[in-house]
Amino acid sequence: MGRVKYKKIRKLQPNSLEYSGAFPEVPISMQLFVYDEDSFEEYNDLSLSEIEEVLKKSNPNAIKWFNLHGLHDIDLLKEVGSFFAIENYIMAEILNFARRTRVEELDETMFFSVKAILPYTVDDVYVNVEQISFILKENILLSFQEKKGDFFNLIRERIRLKIGQVRKRDAGYLLYGLMDSLMDSFLVTLDMVEDNVEKVLVEARVQYQKEIIIRIEEYTQELNDIKRAVIPLREVLYNLRTQHEKSSGKAIISRSSIAFFERLQYKSNEILDQIEYNLNKLDSATNYFFSSQSNRMNEIMKVLTIVSVIFIPLTFIVGVYGMNFENMPELKDPNGYYFTLLAMLVIVILMIGYIKWRKWF
Repeated sequence: MGRVKYKKIRKLQPNSLEYSGAFPEVPISMQLFVYDEDSFEEYNDLSLSEIEEVLKKSNPNAIKWFNLHGLHDIDLLKEVGSFFAIENYIMAEILNFARRTRVEELDETMFFSVKAILPYTVDDVYVNVEQISFILKENILLSFQEKKGDFFNLIRERIRLKIGQVRKRDAGYLLYGLMDSLMDSFLVTLDMVEDNVEKVLVEARVQYQKEIIIRIEEYTQELNDIKRAVIPLREVLYNLRTQHEKSSGKAIISRSSIAFFERLQYKSNEILDQIEYNLNKLDSATNYFFSSQSNRMNEIMKVLTIVSVIFIPLTFIVGVYGMNFENMPELKDPNGYYFTLLAMLVIVILMIGYIKWRKWF
C-alpha cells in the first residue's frame, strides 16, 4: 500500500463555484430519504423538480436526507443551493477541496466539511482522501460526495430496516451517524496500515535490505497524513461542543444529539492514540534497523581486524626474508624454509590463542 494521497488542488476565489476535483466523469445521482419513526420512503435518481414534488407532499416533521453524488455540474449545484436556500459562499465551500475540515454555523444552517479516507482495496496504490460536506437545517440534512462510496450503507440499512435509534431521533442524530461512519473508515484504514507495520517490524529484525527502511518511511508518511486529516476533525468536534454549551438560543443540533458528538470526539482521540502508537513502533523499527546495521558492521570490522592482526607478523617475516641480502645464513640452510613455515604457524596459533583468551572473538 502506498502513502496517503492528498489531491493537489488549486485554490479558488471566494464565492466562486468551480469544480477542481479529480472526478469530473462521475455520473451525477441524487438520493432522498424521507422518514420518521413510523414510516420511510426512499427515492433514487430523481430530478430536482421531482424531489421538490416529493418534499411538498411529505410530512413537514419528517426527517429528509438528501444525498448528491458528483459535484462537477455547477449549474445543478446552483439549483440545489437555490432550492434549499443555501448561501452561495457555502455552496462554493463545498467545491473548495483545499480547505481543512471545518464547521460553520449560521442562523438556521450548519455547514460541515470533513476529510474522509476512501475505502482501500488490494488494487489501490494509494489511500485516497475525499472531502465530504454536510449542510444541516431543521429536519433536513444535505450531504455532498464527489463520487459514490460505501461510507453510508450501514446508515441507509438502519433507516430501511428501522434498526437502532436513527428513525426515532432528529436530523442532528443522522449527521452524527454519518460522521461516525466516516470515522469508522479511518479505523479500517488504520487496521490495514497496522498490519503492514507489524510485517515490517518482523522483517526489520531478520533482514538488512535498504527496501525495509524505505517501507518504514512510507508507512510513517501514511500515518502522518491520516493524522493530518483527524486532528482538524477533533478540533471541530471540540469547538462544536463548547459552542453549544455557551449558546443560549435554539441550537441547530439538539442537546440530546450533541452528546453523541462527544462520542465522536473521544473516537477521534482513540484514532490519534492508535496513530501515535504505530508511529512509535515505526520509530522503534527504524532505530532497531540502524542499530542492527551498526552491530553488523562492527562484527565485520572485528573479523577483518582479527585477520589483519594475525597476518601482520606473518607479513613482517615474509618481508624480512624477501630482502635477498648475501649474508643471510637462513637462506643457505637446507631446512630454513621449513623452519620459517613452522615459526609462522606457531605465531598464528599463539595469536589465535591470545585473542581467544582475551575473548575478543
